[in-house]
Amino acid sequence: MNVLFINSIGKDKFGGGEKWMVNAAKGLTERGHNVVMASRKNSRLLKYAAEKGVQTKVMTIRGDISPLATLKIASWMKQHETDVLICNLNKDVRVAGLAARLVGRPVVLARHGMLLCSRKWKHKLTLTRLTDGIITNSQTIRKAYAEYGWFSENFVKVIYNGLIIPEKVTAFDFASRFPGKKIIYSAGRLSKQKGFEYLIEAAAILKRKRNDLVFAISGEGKLESELSNQIRTLGLEDSFVLLGFTPDIYPCLKGCDLFVLASLFEGMPNVVMEAMAMQKPVIATDVNGARELMGASAESLRCDTGLIIPPKEPQAIAEAIEKLIDNPEAAEACGKAGHERVKNNFTMQAMVNNLEEHLRNKIAEKRSTGQETKTDPAS
Repeated sequence: MNVLFINSIGKDKFGGGEKWMVNAAKGLTERGHNVVMASRKNSRLLKYAAEKGVQTKVMTIRGDISPLATLKIASWMKQHETDVLICNLNKDVRVAGLAARLVGRPVVLARHGMLLCSRKWKHKLTLTRLTDGIITNSQTIRKAYAEYGWFSENFVKVIYNGLIIPEKVTAFDFASRFPGKKIIYSAGRLSKQKGFEYLIEAAAILKRKRNDLVFAISGEGKLESELSNQIRTLGLEDSFVLLGFTPDIYPCLKGCDLFVLASLFEGMPNVVMEAMAMQKPVIATDVNGARELMGASAESLRCDTGLIIPPKEPQAIAEAIEKLIDNPEAAEACGKAGHERVKNNFTMQAMVNNLEEHLRNKIAEKRSTGQETKTDPAS
């Protein structure tokens, strides 16, 4: 298969969706497929993809409508006989998806790691006319889209994220910097979505009655100054540290005692999966994908891998932290259960297997129904 991934996210941005695209592209490449990752010039995404051995191509999409970009992408896909186009943002679908329709050959899929469309008419038009399906990573998102009434039963496909559990990870030496302290760790973009302000408030609640905890966050973003000010205002300078961008968070996960996800919304939070892979107990807010990932049912928050709590509630975060951090046996049991769950359900091999099979099926479906057209974008 000839597969083109396109993601026009800002050149300095990189998150779970970008990591998924690179992992998927790498996995398909290793299966012998011809795969290209396209994004903005000098983007962090293209640099990361190249480091992982994925072919890269500069393709720039700046807005929802760009006739010149559409024609350039269409010409490239026609020349390279692209079979599948996988888009990230809605504007990628509108510009590159239209290009694919001009060519006629490619299957067009939108990849939604979180709810990226509302019930607006433009989203309906984009997804029903310019794509052949949506790939998402949680049943929660699939069910939400099913309620829109726009799509056929099999239009939205759930393919769980996967990862490769590293065989050897050297733990970050938190002990030398914070001797005698227990480390509460989190990671993600410093944005409102991640709910770090509530984690800081939880740290302040705990600081009033104990001094054995240190909180650390890996990440960068627009809220860095605001969060730093909050830390200073609450007098947490000696117990709450912002580590900045951390290319590989596994050493920090290996070296911490407990991982917390305080997000307000997510798709399938990769960072929780990574924490579970490092045998760490997890506290996560009840956001899209968290229950599925941690093994809770749709009806209950109970799971063996950690604790699931409501978002935006610092007191709930603080109470959950104490419940696990002061019970080492329960924390260890949660860590082991999380590791087993990732190993059995969320491996990279399983993800790539499911993705490869889905792409083959979509190509066969498109060709069997005669949906390919003969339109020449150069004419």
